[in-house]
Amino acid sequence: MSAENDTPDSTAGSPGAPGGPRPEPLRFFGTTWVDHGNGYTARRIGVAAGSLAAAAASCLVLRVAYQGLQIAAVGGFVTLLLIVMFAVCSALAFGHTWEGFTRRPDPDRQASLRGLLAVGFVGSLLAYFFRSLTEAPGEKLHREEYETARAQHEKRTSRRSGNPRKRRGA
Repeated sequence: MSAENDTPDSTAGSPGAPGGPRPEPLRFFGTTWVDHGNGYTARRIGVAAGSLAAAAASCLVLRVAYQGLQIAAVGGFVTLLLIVMFAVCSALAFGHTWEGFTRRPDPDRQASLRGLLAVGFVGSLLAYFFRSLTEAPGEKLHREEYETARAQHEKRTSRRSGNPRKRRGA
């Protein structure tokens, strides 16, 4: 029910169980990941293509930055240090993003890694691309949580059904 005008809330509950748990929407997919309908496949293709294009564009920007270092003649050590930094940060960002698709990240750790993830943005984009080839990024985690919540809701509602007075008298 909506608090403002006491009208039924059309977003409450899942399609089969009014008042039950609702699926959490995913970025770019909404709740289409639940039943893989409403353009889910097209969205996955679009997300895969978009993340790969963004990663390619990012690599071109990094290439221009590298050429700027060559023009500035900063030296081989600084150039090597910069390349290693981007490679390591991208690899760590890939691993952290990939792990985030299968379990909820710790908010404190996420905050402390914000800088590393910003530097390793290419790794995060590539993780998003590779995951979108098989499923919506984060779908497995959300599906497990949603199925668990639905099972718990079913268990709670089935326990409360019927007349409790009849069970006590038996």
